Amino acid sequence: MYFQLGEQIISNKFAFLIITVSGHCFPAPPFTVVWNHAMSTPSTAPQQPATNAWSAFNGTHRSGRTSHLLSLDDFEAAARRVLPRPIFGYVAGAGEDNLALDDNRQAFREIALVPRVLRNVAQRDQGVTLFGQRYASPFGIAPMGIAALSAYRGDIVLARAAAAAGIPAVQSGSSLIRLEEVMAAAPGTWFQAYLPGTPERIDALLWRVIAAGVQTLVVTVDIPVAGNRENNIRAGFSTPLRPSLRLAWDGLVRPRWLAGTLLRTLAHHGMPHFENSFAERGAPILSSRVQRDFAARDHFDWSHIAHIRRQWRGPLVVKGILSPQDAALARQHGVDGIIVSNHGGRQLDGAVAPLRVLPAIAEQAGSGMTVMLDGGIRRGTDVIKALALGAQAVFVGRPFNYAAAVDGEAGVTAAIDLLRAEVDRNLAMLGATSCAALGPEHLMDRRAP
Repeated sequence: MYFQLGEQIISNKFAFLIITVSGHCFPAPPFTVVWNHAMSTPSTAPQQPATNAWSAFNGTHRSGRTSHLLSLDDFEAAARRVLPRPIFGYVAGAGEDNLALDDNRQAFREIALVPRVLRNVAQRDQGVTLFGQRYASPFGIAPMGIAALSAYRGDIVLARAAAAAGIPAVQSGSSLIRLEEVMAAAPGTWFQAYLPGTPERIDALLWRVIAAGVQTLVVTVDIPVAGNRENNIRAGFSTPLRPSLRLAWDGLVRPRWLAGTLLRTLAHHGMPHFENSFAERGAPILSSRVQRDFAARDHFDWSHIAHIRRQWRGPLVVKGILSPQDAALARQHGVDGIIVSNHGGRQLDGAVAPLRVLPAIAEQAGSGMTVMLDGGIRRGTDVIKALALGAQAVFVGRPFNYAAAVDGEAGVTAAIDLLRAEVDRNLAMLGATSCAALGPEHLMDRRAP
């Protein structure tokens, strides 16, 4: 319902002063964070320009290669035009029939938002604190393997954009750029490890991670064996990559990627290797040794987490939890945080969507363990829904990978800004001034009678 209070003619245009019961407001400026390894609390960096919550309404656009991209989903279509078919297929692909991938999105669609009005939301702050560190927004960049095939120096691109924006980023253990280089470019980046096959190799990898200055270690536990990623094979992607005429053609028809990513990488850094699977350098991406390097994970159990906990003094996060019982076990083993995740639908097809089990897992975690989520986040409303159901932060994967492919670090920054603006706008329209103010009272199940 609208109430028109007055109008006046200005330069032959009408200007209306309107009050609505849903309110309108302008955002408080966000802040960025500068990390100091010697400190347990962050210092604030110079403020970034304030997010304009009316930009989508008044037609304001960005400049540059991503100026026409207005949502995270837009980056996927743009990346499809840049990346060779096998590389795009690897990033976009999931397991078997894509049931888990599709349900990750469906779970968010089934939840409606219940806004409160007249709440004075003029001063908003979407920052969150994770493991004693303050971040400017409640979302981060999820670990993504072989990101350096999507964009030149992809892992560094993602980590630097995240650091500049004051959000967490997690480097994948199956990345093609050395952990030490990423940490030098973006101190404070988290590291995600796939456990090597033996205790000796686990210990050696831990010592390397410690020496690199990593503060937050993420251990992914949902890959005892490789998922059935037949969609990757259909797209022409395999591990290891197998040279073929079709693979060569796929690269030739994407000249921007060929020159700007592949040939540039080969010229400056040589053949990409899996750099962070072990303490030592892993196999090149074309080597048959790759499969051996990724094997021998099916024997891991909670005793290995206990072993890591005894050695790792910083925050320890377990990624890949979908069962409340496993959340309770993680808490019993001294884990500091968990990421509720089905690996983006890339492992067990038909696995439950993380959002569906989030409330039960948050209840088991209690107040002593940080609960995060990834899988299916595409909008600020998705972030809001996850936070209201018990997550303290969420992680986004594929869209930021696409953004890096489209325009490198500038593309990732643009995607972060879009999602941040959506979160800010959604907080205001929900009648909340902070992430901590969100709760189940802001949600309703669309399927409820």
